[in-house]
Amino acid sequence: MEEKVLTKQFDLKNLHKIDVYLEQKGYSAVRKALQMKPKDILEEVKKANLRGRGGAGFPAGIKWGFVPKDVDKPKYLCVNADEGEPGTFKDRYIMSHNPHLLLEGIIITSFCVGIYTAFIYIRGEYEAIALRLEQAIAEAYKEGFLGKNILDSGVDLDVFVHRGAGAYICGEETALLESLEGKRGYPRLKPPFPASIGLFQCPTVINNVETISNIPHIILNGAEWFLKRGLPKDGGTRIFGVSGMVKKPGIYELPMGTNLRDIIFKHAGGMKEGKELKAVIPGGMSAPVLKADEIDISMDFDSLVAAESMLGSAAIIVIDQETSMLDVLKLVTKFYSHESCGQCTPCRIGNSWINKITKRIAAGEGQRGDLDNIERLASNILGKTLCPLGDAAAMPILSLVRKFRQELESHIKIE
Repeated sequence: MEEKVLTKQFDLKNLHKIDVYLEQKGYSAVRKALQMKPKDILEEVKKANLRGRGGAGFPAGIKWGFVPKDVDKPKYLCVNADEGEPGTFKDRYIMSHNPHLLLEGIIITSFCVGIYTAFIYIRGEYEAIALRLEQAIAEAYKEGFLGKNILDSGVDLDVFVHRGAGAYICGEETALLESLEGKRGYPRLKPPFPASIGLFQCPTVINNVETISNIPHIILNGAEWFLKRGLPKDGGTRIFGVSGMVKKPGIYELPMGTNLRDIIFKHAGGMKEGKELKAVIPGGMSAPVLKADEIDISMDFDSLVAAESMLGSAAIIVIDQETSMLDVLKLVTKFYSHESCGQCTPCRIGNSWINKITKRIAAGEGQRGDLDNIERLASNILGKTLCPLGDAAAMPILSLVRKFRQELESHIKIE
């Protein structure tokens, strides 16, 4: 399968500037899209089987199709650039190195759905990247790709960068909307879904940065071209962020379905000298862990679900034999206990207690039944919260306790 060259473009000097981007045939997809009918753009995206790159993997074209066509309210696009999932760093590279690709995708998406205002919700820690985005937006306005009557097409679009305040929960789409409206980032009860009642109670499309950045390639080259670079049900390539005990950590754009072992040992150079593979977290911290003998697996949504894990944000965290899984568990429980918004009792109380028990074990004060209690508490969080944060906490905790129980028990001294 042939690879796309999005990440290879990162090597081009000053690609974030519009003149360099235009030299690389930038905004050609916008020119083509504006000559198409919105329904034809939608069908092309559906045929491409572009699944959401934020974690859930919901098909982008189907999500757009849920937005009602004839409404007397404005429609909005919200680009999720919060990227709060630990281990994830792909979106920051797109925004910092190739922001006009994202803007091009925003323009095409907005034209397709009938949107005139778009927001990029970016995490507060990405200050320099937010400034770069604002610079790119200003350049796009100056060149006539944003604002009134884009390229004399009669299409209008305004794009704004909105900085979050560093809350993991605001990566959840409805909490993002609440934050964008100036309220506390509490997830909403669904239904209704954002496609019908979203930002300011209006129809809203919410997509991840990487998802939107694939749109120009689909429009410029066609759905069949995109499908050939991935799998029939998972079109295109994926940006895998590899971190941990590998020789060449970084981002790798590879066909959807690339084998996890190949990503680690071929593309990322294998384990660091003297290190031996122990476990892999395949999709950001919220993904259930895989043991060393479970990594011969296709990195796509369905294959990882079948393996009782998930692709998530495609952030691959490689753990070596010298790393204590108690330390991993301690990091996971500390993070989710701290980042729980507190709206749902199982998540608020459960994660707090799991964190306390884990810290007690790490301090050498573990008690008989502690691991059973952690498992029971995590099971009572799973599937019992308004948003996926509860599951995002419970799934990795349960997998760590079940797959590495013997090692974790060795830290509990029973007299």
